[in-house]
Amino acid sequence: MRFTDEDRTRVAAAIASAEAGTSGEIFCVVSRGVSSYVDVSLAWAAGAALLAPTVLIPFGFDLSWPLGATWEAAHASAQAAGVGEALTAYAMIQAAIFVGVFLMTRLPPILRWVTPRGLRRARVRKAALQQFLAHGVHVTRERTGVLIFAALKEHQVELIADELIHQKVDEGVWADAVAALTRALKAGRPVAGFEAAIERCGQVLAAHFPPRASNPNELPDHLILL
Repeated sequence: MRFTDEDRTRVAAAIASAEAGTSGEIFCVVSRGVSSYVDVSLAWAAGAALLAPTVLIPFGFDLSWPLGATWEAAHASAQAAGVGEALTAYAMIQAAIFVGVFLMTRLPPILRWVTPRGLRRARVRKAALQQFLAHGVHVTRERTGVLIFAALKEHQVELIADELIHQKVDEGVWADAVAALTRALKAGRPVAGFEAAIERCGQVLAAHFPPRASNPNELPDHLILL
């Protein structure tokens, strides 16, 4: 999903229009992905490798497997060598399973499927909070900043409102803005989604925080791409 200069201009215009009727500030960020989730792939690969014995046992795998079912060691040293070969074969199978599962879970559709939704939500929330603080959305004069954050790889949207807004506006009010952006992202129309979400946020802010006599633009009106 790409954003052209024209797309960013449309989002900037939507922000400026929404902020004209309020003292609040709206800031928009798009992230192509908030995490590589390598740890998730490693966890699945390690688990699959450790569970290999339970998969191989039904096929007759045991310590005598590489030697053949009818072979018997004549000497203790030969038997020890056979056990060593079995352990080596088992280690190689584990390594192959580990690498295979790791590479398979690096494919985006599979990675999304094996990553717990709660984990994705937590990391998107953390990334949104980091952007909220990094861009100073929390330091507007009256603490009336709103961040709209979209994580494309995770297919999730996060909206964070500052302190004074929380005191006056119920969190459920923002559901329409989040839903509008989410629907548009699913339909491949991100700019239209941001325009709809920004308009809804502007309406909410205007109802509770009308423009001041002196109403400076405290945050830049443009879309941040990460």
